[in-house]
Amino acid sequence: MAKMEVKTSLLDNMIGVGDMVLLEPLNEETFINNLKKRFDHSEIYTYIGSVVISVNPYRSLPIYSPEKVEEYRNRNFYELSPHIFALSDEAYRSLRDQDKDQCILITGESGAGKTEASKLVMSYVAAVCGKGAEVNQVKEQLLQSNPVLEAFGNAKTVRNDNSSRFGKYMDIEFDFKGDPLGGVISNYLLEKSRVVKQPRGERNFHVFYQLLSGASEELLNKLKLERDFSRYNYLSLDSAKVNGVDDAANFRTVRNAMQIVGFMDHEAESVLAVVAAVLKLGNIEFKPESRVNGLDESKIKDKNELKEICELTGIDQSVLERAFSFRTVEAKQEKVSTTLNVAQAYYARDALAKNLYSRLFSWLVNRINESIKAQTKVRKKVMGVLDIYGFEIFEDNSFEQFIINYCNEKLQQIFIELTLKEEQEEYIREDIEWTHIDYFNNAIICDLIENNTNGILAMLDEECLRPGTVTDETFLEKLNQVCATHQHFESRMSKCSRFLNDTSLPHSCFRIQHYAGKVLYQVEGFVDKNNDLLYRDLSQAMWKASHALIKSLFPEGNPAKINLKRPPTAGSQFKASVATLMKNLQTKNPNYIRCIKPNDKKAAHIFNEALVCHQIRYLGLLENVRVRRAGYAFRQAYEPCLERYKMLCKQTWPHWKGPARSGVEVLFNELEIPVEEYSFGRSKIFIRNPRTLFKLEDLRKQRLEDLATLIQKIYRGWKCRTHFLLMKKSQIVIAAWYRRYAQQKRYQQTKSSALVIQSYIRGWKARKILRELKHQKRCKEAVTTIAAYWHGTQVRREYRKFFRANAGKKIYEFTLQRIVQKYFLEMKSKMPSLSPIDKNWPSRPYLFLDSTHKELKRIFHLWRCKKYRDQFTDQQKLIYEEKLEASELFKDKKALYPSSVGQPFQGAYLEINKNPKYKKLKDAIEEKIIIAEVVNKINRANGKSTSRIFLLTNNNLLLADQKSGQIKSEVPLVDVTKVSMSSQNDGFFAVHLKEGSEAASKGDFLFSSDHLIEMATKLYRTTLSQTKQKLNIEISDEFLVQFRQDKVCVKFIQGNQKNGSVPTCKRKNNRLLEVAVP
Repeated sequence: MAKMEVKTSLLDNMIGVGDMVLLEPLNEETFINNLKKRFDHSEIYTYIGSVVISVNPYRSLPIYSPEKVEEYRNRNFYELSPHIFALSDEAYRSLRDQDKDQCILITGESGAGKTEASKLVMSYVAAVCGKGAEVNQVKEQLLQSNPVLEAFGNAKTVRNDNSSRFGKYMDIEFDFKGDPLGGVISNYLLEKSRVVKQPRGERNFHVFYQLLSGASEELLNKLKLERDFSRYNYLSLDSAKVNGVDDAANFRTVRNAMQIVGFMDHEAESVLAVVAAVLKLGNIEFKPESRVNGLDESKIKDKNELKEICELTGIDQSVLERAFSFRTVEAKQEKVSTTLNVAQAYYARDALAKNLYSRLFSWLVNRINESIKAQTKVRKKVMGVLDIYGFEIFEDNSFEQFIINYCNEKLQQIFIELTLKEEQEEYIREDIEWTHIDYFNNAIICDLIENNTNGILAMLDEECLRPGTVTDETFLEKLNQVCATHQHFESRMSKCSRFLNDTSLPHSCFRIQHYAGKVLYQVEGFVDKNNDLLYRDLSQAMWKASHALIKSLFPEGNPAKINLKRPPTAGSQFKASVATLMKNLQTKNPNYIRCIKPNDKKAAHIFNEALVCHQIRYLGLLENVRVRRAGYAFRQAYEPCLERYKMLCKQTWPHWKGPARSGVEVLFNELEIPVEEYSFGRSKIFIRNPRTLFKLEDLRKQRLEDLATLIQKIYRGWKCRTHFLLMKKSQIVIAAWYRRYAQQKRYQQTKSSALVIQSYIRGWKARKILRELKHQKRCKEAVTTIAAYWHGTQVRREYRKFFRANAGKKIYEFTLQRIVQKYFLEMKSKMPSLSPIDKNWPSRPYLFLDSTHKELKRIFHLWRCKKYRDQFTDQQKLIYEEKLEASELFKDKKALYPSSVGQPFQGAYLEINKNPKYKKLKDAIEEKIIIAEVVNKINRANGKSTSRIFLLTNNNLLLADQKSGQIKSEVPLVDVTKVSMSSQNDGFFAVHLKEGSEAASKGDFLFSSDHLIEMATKLYRTTLSQTKQKLNIEISDEFLVQFRQDKVCVKFIQGNQKNGSVPTCKRKNNRLLEVAVP
């Protein structure tokens, strides 16, 4: 569909047929082909009237975004493409605006997507209803109840990775505005046998795997669990991990959901403790032990698991151990205690695990209901959402499948009844003649199962309650006697001769012809599962638990409330629950979602036609279409019908003034549609055959093309006229602007010409005047010149005799004076800057001034140096003196010297006066500290270095420990005789001490420092200042040092350093110490 295109009907641009009622021709093949075509184009929803068919895509589709929610909000059901949101919106608006209670029935086979459909319905309703803090809290609680119930009630099966193993019906309650107030959840028949045993390829309930995968180590230790699945007998290992399922993340989601729903922390911990207890029950094993009377008695093999269970639940270990070994039977005033053999003990263990988990699940549902129930007592509107197990046909079908399929039979029955009822009511409401419809009524199958006299459930209860030996085989014999002639019942032992040769029926099985097909049931386990017995000893043991939750789950264990009456069977309880559910559903307006599974591989893009065909048959979808088409295939309100097809008639196009029904009548008469093909209801037009509707659609499509051509023609004419008028207007504007431009240009040319003529005339007049003035000036100058020459001649004649003696000398001196004066004036303007390092100097103008020029340069340089020095402070003078001293000592001698020129000499690098770490060291030194630096002191024995604080004062050289600040050595400066170092680019140096002095007892010092030049210079200046003697600085790549009584040669060699530029010392022998420098 184009980006800007707006759909106004599901008939627009539909793939295949969006509503199966319009399918032509209608048969099983075309029905499946239409579903497949839509499925291949990611159209997973299709209508049958108001029923939604949903095909599970087994992948995520971008059709559930907030934008899609807004698109379907408050729109007519048939206005847009088929979608589950359309049905949800229709149900919600009917509830809100028409005050009709609604129920949404979601049915289909296991793995068809029923649970996801129920989530989508609830999320849509939550998105479109009111806002506000309280409303949002209610919505969040309703939505977050799903993850909790799925964790405890869903499991992986061979058909579905998230199969609901219980039935759930949720009544969502709304106020008069349509805002949610709360909800009530009902659960039906949890498949508790899964707790103790799972078929091959399937898992136990999700919560067991989530707890072991996602719980913290602390929580697992508290619950006495281990993370390894293989440690627990109740967990199947062949399918413990499911592709695409993160159990750890799901556990965090469940814990968060429980918190949102309203579970307290201690409640959540109690629930997990019960789950852990169920897991550990499966690890209890029994062994036989013979008694004196010859009977076998069961004993627990390893009591460690039992001990941990008792610690978790707060039960006395001896009480629980006895409950697993003995059974007490009460009859009136008598009590009889019997021992349990190993098989009976295992049965008791599994029964306890199943009952514990089942009751925990019921408690969870009740606890969630307490949190989400409506707090107000005002009248409420109700929307029910039923998500219940689908029809199941497995290789081995037992009591659970029998009960599940019975529930589906009842749902199919109510679907048929309500669909026909709805169809009939609409015909009556619209005053249309009703046509009787033949269809298969599955009431006969429901009666076979639920009849109070000879139904299968009634006979199962009778068999469970009768005295004597009761087995699954006696139950099957009873079925063969009572149901032998029933057309939907088959067994190998049946008296009906038509089954005697049926070898596909084993002896311990019976078969029922359900509406969905034939199902073979294994009779084994029917009696035990229907009895659902838990020994009273175990109930009483559980009631004695100090764990509050477990104690509340077993109220019958209270000795004060012993009831000897036999509890109702599982089958009778479920039958009563289903009856209540059906009664509830019949009071509400139904909305149907029929889910279909496209393949058994749970894979995307695979459409198994045989599997889909089987589901279409047992869901009765073709019958549903025929019911809708028995009278009229299509119906539509007059207003949208007229709006859609009004362009087919000149009288109704473009606007019809009058009632919509009259317009539709005029339209259909104009189109000459046969009268028998349609009927007029009170508010709708009913069309009998889909061909008539498709003919209307074809005519509409052709008319729309004609209208599009007309619109294009008119638009092109309008566009051309508009363009012509724009061109005409533009031409007038351009012409006006051009005329203005031409006039301006002509005026500018005339003006320019006038100015040129004026300038030429003015120039000619000016030149004429100039010539006259020049002539007058030349005349005056000529007169003056002549007079000057004349006067000069007269004066020279008069004074010639006085000038002849020294006129040449005077002229020379005057000329020389003028040249020197000019030189100095030029030098004044060409002087260089006052920077002492500026070497620029003006060039010499005359050769005879060469010596003067050089002397002047020397004097100027001395003068500006003096000016520069006058700016120095005393501190700066001291620094430059030290730098000058360093230059004289090390320039062109030590390779390290050039890199030190740009570094200022700081001296006190450690800031001892400010650092509290060196307070003790500061107090020990009274003199002024000249140098405070960390150096590496070289060990005389092995050449290894140790960090020491090097301190230089006016009179002493001190070494202190870097960590403690304790003074290690103190050397008077008078005892320092020489400092030796290499010519390389390293910081290694030796301090030679006077022989015989106290400081020289261990020998000379070897150091390595990053500030060698500064330290040597300051040591040299300080020694010179104090002793008046120059300290000898020796720069050589080999020199001798005194180590105690030995003379050792220190030799510097080139080498690759591991620590960058730090020299490495190595003592070769008693006479040689090698220093590797970079």
